[in-house]
Amino acid sequence: MTNRNDKTVISLENVGVSFSTGVKGEDYKSLLYNMLLNRKEEQDVKPKEVWPIRNINLEGYKGEVLGIIGTNGSGKTTLCKLIAGVLQPDEGKLQVDGRVTALFSLALGFNKEMTGRENVYLNGTMIGITRKKINEFINDIYEFSGIGDFFDQPVKYYSSGMKARLGFSIAACLEPEILILDEALNTGDLEFSRKAAEKMKELVTRAKMVVLVTHSLKYAKENCDRLIWVDKGRIKKIGIPSEVIKLYEEQVQMKTNSQSKKKTSLDITKIVTKKSDNIVIQSKNLGVSYRLNHKVHWALKNVDLEIFEGEVVGIIGHNGAGKSTLCKVLTSILAPDEGRVSIQGKTTALLSYGTGFNGLLSGRDNIYLNGMLLGIPKTKIKENYNEIVEFSELGKRIDGSIKQYSSGMRSRLGFSIAAVLDPDIFIIDEALSAGDLYFNQKASKKIQEMISLAKAVIIVSHSMGFVEKVCTRAIWLNHGEIVSDGEPAHVIKEYKEQVLLKKNKDKMVKS
Repeated sequence: MTNRNDKTVISLENVGVSFSTGVKGEDYKSLLYNMLLNRKEEQDVKPKEVWPIRNINLEGYKGEVLGIIGTNGSGKTTLCKLIAGVLQPDEGKLQVDGRVTALFSLALGFNKEMTGRENVYLNGTMIGITRKKINEFINDIYEFSGIGDFFDQPVKYYSSGMKARLGFSIAACLEPEILILDEALNTGDLEFSRKAAEKMKELVTRAKMVVLVTHSLKYAKENCDRLIWVDKGRIKKIGIPSEVIKLYEEQVQMKTNSQSKKKTSLDITKIVTKKSDNIVIQSKNLGVSYRLNHKVHWALKNVDLEIFEGEVVGIIGHNGAGKSTLCKVLTSILAPDEGRVSIQGKTTALLSYGTGFNGLLSGRDNIYLNGMLLGIPKTKIKENYNEIVEFSELGKRIDGSIKQYSSGMRSRLGFSIAAVLDPDIFIIDEALSAGDLYFNQKASKKIQEMISLAKAVIIVSHSMGFVEKVCTRAIWLNHGEIVSDGEPAHVIKEYKEQVLLKKNKDKMVKS
């Protein structure tokens, strides 16, 4: 925790911002899409005015880490975009004293065809940093990101966690005055999350302040000086993190009990399944490689794996360990360079949140788009449409364009689409990392329903608590190889011990 002073850095007085939802008739892409779906009667949906935030009164002080929590779609991202100057208020007064550096979700400003190094210069230039200044910090960014040789490879080869590492390193190392992190560390691994927390505390001793949006209440409690709870576009509570979190959890508990019509525990519950002897996924000496700086890099090597019917398998490991590569092999996006893999059944994958969404189309149209890309007949999508919207709880926002959605809202919609498709094998790669406390609990219950129909579920996650509570088995990948495979609590304990050991070694090197 830092010692703030009373100098006001950001000030908002009765601030509000609005936008219109609905598909306008003159939008040619929407017209073409409606024609494709035979929805002529829906081409002239009237736009409606929506206020994602309104009557916001807030002061942020020099030297503090200010946290923001709230459910998906509550207005957190809109608030950050206002402070960053990406949006202008439609009403009220906004004052920001200092240069703002903002990192929204997975470093959305990256050019995937350019290398990590080139993106450092691109991003730095975009926020007004001179090339000379970037040259001074380029080695610090390289070292802090910890992505090694990938720094000089195109970003299109990065995992979501590697993008998060590089994005944070750029934003934090280029001496920001005000740093805004909007769910930017969701896909960061355990080791990097700790490094980022230490970096933020260091920053506020030299810079003005850090604004952090997170769904990790534990992370917020440990690393924020004050916490803001945003609910339905308004500030519900500002204060000491532990007190704000207690009130937030109480409301989520009430909502959970209201939805279930009976009193239930807020904690995500362990999924109970019946494992059979039927092998649904099997790999032998599985390997995937590509060229990295004129050398052969093995993203996966000697992976021997058997997954049985009825299992919920959590895959953990540091960013770049090979988790996403394994998922892509199991969904036939990638073909192995060595070994073999056999899969018994149809696989549906949700790779990261909002992957495949078209930002110019509405949530409604993206339901059809994603469904058809997964090979689902339009009739079945239409049949399940109401169930998808109801589960996502996006309400009227389903008619708004995806570009207006927060990462959490994309997470909700992506999971909701994939979850109603009744796959034999369901793979979720980081797709719940942007989900709030309530939705992750809801998703875990849905997974339990699915496992009674599906053969197996595979979940990639950096949330150790989620893996331990939801999964029946955990696999720890490191440098493309399986380090440990077994009961979740045991595997996670081994992984945490290794992270702690590395942290202590790094401290010894620095000292």
